[in-house]
Amino acid sequence: MKIERFEMERYQSTWETTVEFNLADSGVHPITLAALVDHSWIREVLAREQLGYGHTNGSEELRTLIAGLYHAAGPEHVLVTTGAAEANFLITWALLDRSDEAVVMLPNYMQIPSLARAWGAETVSWWLRPVPGLMGPGTGLREPAQWGPDLEELERLVSPKTKAIFVCNPNNPTGAVLSVEAMNAVCAAAARVNAWVVADEVYRGAELDGHLTGSFWGRYSKVIVAGGLSKAYGLPGLRIGWIVAPHEVIQVLWGHHDYTTIAPSVLSDHLARVALGPRVFQRLATRTRLILNENLEAVARWVEGMGGLVDWIAPKAGAIAFLRYRPAVNSTELATQLRKAHDVLVVPGDHFQLDRHVRIGYGGEKRLLEEGLRRTGEFLRTL
Repeated sequence: MKIERFEMERYQSTWETTVEFNLADSGVHPITLAALVDHSWIREVLAREQLGYGHTNGSEELRTLIAGLYHAAGPEHVLVTTGAAEANFLITWALLDRSDEAVVMLPNYMQIPSLARAWGAETVSWWLRPVPGLMGPGTGLREPAQWGPDLEELERLVSPKTKAIFVCNPNNPTGAVLSVEAMNAVCAAAARVNAWVVADEVYRGAELDGHLTGSFWGRYSKVIVAGGLSKAYGLPGLRIGWIVAPHEVIQVLWGHHDYTTIAPSVLSDHLARVALGPRVFQRLATRTRLILNENLEAVARWVEGMGGLVDWIAPKAGAIAFLRYRPAVNSTELATQLRKAHDVLVVPGDHFQLDRHVRIGYGGEKRLLEEGLRRTGEFLRTL
């Protein structure tokens, strides 16, 4: 088996610790251990934790807390993984064989299509596209444009060979959120050919309006969901992800998990239980919403001040914005020059198969975001 180079992750891993202004991060600014738990708890509880393997599928308490995020799910429906990246790896490994077909929403975090091809499956691209805003009834005002799915195209793409439809909702890199009608249509298209719906929902919880995105879980009997604490809750260092799936599927995935990381960190499991407790979880969600709304205003002002050199469709969720720029230069070349000349890191759009775009993360410190944008604007004007 040969696996493609994961261009975006390799690019970020190579440069994100070397630049002064990292606008490539896709999550909310991480919190500290002291902000998550107090010193007495660290001393009396965490410091006494035995550093063993713990529960290889995640402690029952943690799996119960995760299940509580999904309608009618129980701990038997949950497998705890080392980040959502391992969740995606296990799901594609278990589901896809040679000659299978996978319909994949694009743009997307490009792990899924690369893994699907590595397992020998054929990938079929289903693109989100910019949709102009409709005129509001009786108001004379046009609604904002958005990234939207072509559901008629999905119907044409799904075939008897389709083993699974893979979606990312809220979407990376666009920050788009599927409507309930679109989610139900995805499930109906899958049901027509008895395919799975696999939903990467790692940005669920990072909605700008504070309304939690509905999950695909519970909309159809053959749904598998991946999630985690890294993006929406500022806890990437815990490396806690999860899979929510029918119990029999969880048992299969747990067997595959034996070949990868075996178990989540016992310390991370314990800290994740704290994070998902009702009071702390609400505090983390509020913190995320405040950071994203304040920082997105800074991005909007910057786009407005660029005089048409940059345009965008503002995200509805997530700590990422997908920007289209006017200068006729390849996005990887642009990102490389920007990094070398101004010490700013952005993600090239061609990593998502959409050149003449860049993805920026706006969930970090506002001071660094604004200076990084200022330098980016200065560079774009020279082009």
